[in-house]
Amino acid sequence: MPKENSTDGTLGYRSWGRLKKSKSSEVRLYWPEFDFRAHDGSQSFLPYGIGRSYGDSCENEGNTLLCCANLKRFIAFDNVAGVLRAEAGVTLDQVLRLVVPRGWFLPTTPGTKFVTLGGAVANDVHGKNHHRVGSIGEHVKKFELLRSNGERILCSRESNPDWFAATIGGLGLTGLMTWVELQLRPIVSSAIEAETIKTQHFDEFLELSKESDKTFEHTVCWIDCLSPRRNLGRGLFMRGNHCADKGQGLGVHNDPRVNVPLSMPFNPLSKPALKAFNTVYYHKQRSRVVKGLQTYDSFFYPLDGVGNWNRMYGKRGFFQYQFVIPFANCREPMLEILGKISASGFGSFLGVLKVFGNRENRGLLSFPREGVTLALDFPNKGQATLNLFEQLDQVVLAAGGRLYPAKDARMSPELFRSGYEAALGQFEKFKDPRFSSSFWRRVTD
Repeated sequence: MPKENSTDGTLGYRSWGRLKKSKSSEVRLYWPEFDFRAHDGSQSFLPYGIGRSYGDSCENEGNTLLCCANLKRFIAFDNVAGVLRAEAGVTLDQVLRLVVPRGWFLPTTPGTKFVTLGGAVANDVHGKNHHRVGSIGEHVKKFELLRSNGERILCSRESNPDWFAATIGGLGLTGLMTWVELQLRPIVSSAIEAETIKTQHFDEFLELSKESDKTFEHTVCWIDCLSPRRNLGRGLFMRGNHCADKGQGLGVHNDPRVNVPLSMPFNPLSKPALKAFNTVYYHKQRSRVVKGLQTYDSFFYPLDGVGNWNRMYGKRGFFQYQFVIPFANCREPMLEILGKISASGFGSFLGVLKVFGNRENRGLLSFPREGVTLALDFPNKGQATLNLFEQLDQVVLAAGGRLYPAKDARMSPELFRSGYEAALGQFEKFKDPRFSSSFWRRVTD
């Protein structure tokens, strides 16, 4: 069994945060004739794609992981309508390699292409264009769900819509998705027309977001989380559209350029190093606005260019903390959070700030809601890091926000219930009795 996840999709049966070595009792490779009823009834199952969830939503300690590496076939592709059907273990990278040269692209995409279709739907992933198109659940046409009793359920908005809603964003707990059918979006070029704008403060981010939503499909902001108090939320605001110039071609852009071969024996991302990096990165752009063409890889997947970048945080691993708070009165809570992070010194070289639009979630437990979302990586410094998170939790809770289960490794049951209470009772009706995860037991037991 491999010991690590790798950027090219090699299975390692750990979460991307590498916080601990979760030990499953066994890992079983799914095959078409798999029969749940033939296995020990005391063991729960959890589908496992590539393990790019940051916390423990892809772990099932003491129980069985169901490896979906065999679910890697393309089933059908309508090149006229842009409808793709593929098994749930196919990665977004593999999808792009197939469809980009044919003039199609993913309707929305997370910050890495090394996730499976099944994992993307199970976490209802979002991208830089949520304000325009919502999360990936809005573009799923149908899928097949295999339950532990052997039942196969065809799910769509028209057929078994309740199962459809429970499984999108359902964290792999309603059963095993065997295949997914997805509506793609047309493109005439694989390049992105991009602009990067230097911002001085969180207020400027809000203004640019409002302005950009009308004319740019994709918007996101890198922020300096260790900036001085007078510049809280300063960053580099990036916005872009798919290029309309056919002459730019439909080339596929991919493959890691550098690799982190080993886990660092120490954490190289100390406060002085992070502060220096963030300052240099912020000031690398001398003019306020820079425009130009980018490859889709550099625009959507900058970290995919560094193989196994999660090893940079050292053997103790790292947390990602992502939350969303509603637009109404979001300014003061966001500034308070940024201030606490800056004062703590537990900063990140990767801070991502963006907005969610007023979209109707297809999934019961989907994370996005209209508002502002911030994602930050934090080196694992033990209790000191957890203490900071507890302070941030209180601000998020008071602002009516919630955390992202796919990124979480430590939220309390109370915080989870607060964020998802309206849907939890309904979701429980569709959860497979033999499916569970380390995350689910932590936030519900």
